Formats: sequence, structure tokens, C-alpha cells
Amino acid sequence: MGKASKLLFIIGCLNAAVAVTLSAAGAHALRAQLASPRATELFATAIQYHQFHALGLIAVALTLTIFPASRCLRWSGLLMSFGILLFCGGLYLQSLTMIHLIPGGIPAGGLAFILAWVLLPIGVARSPRRCKTN
Repeated sequence: MGKASKLLFIIGCLNAAVAVTLSAAGAHALRAQLASPRATELFATAIQYHQFHALGLIAVALTLTIFPASRCLRWSGLLMSFGILLFCGGLYLQSLTMIHLIPGGIPAGGLAFILAWVLLPIGVARSPRRCKTN
């Protein structure tokens, strides 16, 4: 496993752990801050997308072990990471404080997610396999 694959795998696993932790915190410790239905909805959306894209990072990392030269796969992992930070982070912040810290950050994070998912199959389609079978 190359450096990029290992890094994306670790980032994906850590994000999955953070998403589960935040989910538990939202159900228990943060209940008072999530009193309004809108805050609860924003937090739930952030958790859902965080979990999906943590698994997406793991998928990109594992795919990168098969196609290690793919720049599209590296970009896919980078964009998923930025998407988690901007989209999920923005929703977490907004749900807890109703503050929009970075105007346009949430839509930019959503766009990063879309581009990441588009680049994933492109990276696979455009890359030759590392090892050929006999």
C-alpha cells in the first residue's frame, strides 16, 4: 500500500470514528443544543454525509492500491476530505450555533463531494492495472 493509499485509509477510518462519536454525542450530550427541529435535521444530515464519505475515503484508498498511478483517484480522496470539512463541518457548526462561518462553504463542500464521486470511476477507467495476471 502506497503513502497516498495509507493516508486516505487512515483519514477515512478516523472520520468514521469521529462520525460515530458525534452521532452518539448528538443523541445524548448535545441534546440541549439540538432542541429545534431545524438544528436536529442539520446535525443528522451532517452525520449521514460524514459517515458515507468516511467510507468513500476508505473505498478510494483501497481502489488506489489497485491503480496507484491514478491522479484522478488522488483528487477524489482530496475532494472527499475537503467535502467532509466544508459540508459536514459547516452543517455541524450551523446546527449547534446557527452561525454560517464560511459563506458558501456548505455548497462548496457538496460540490467537492460530487466531483469526488465523478472522479472515482474516471480514475479507474483511465488507469491500467498495476499487476497483470497470467
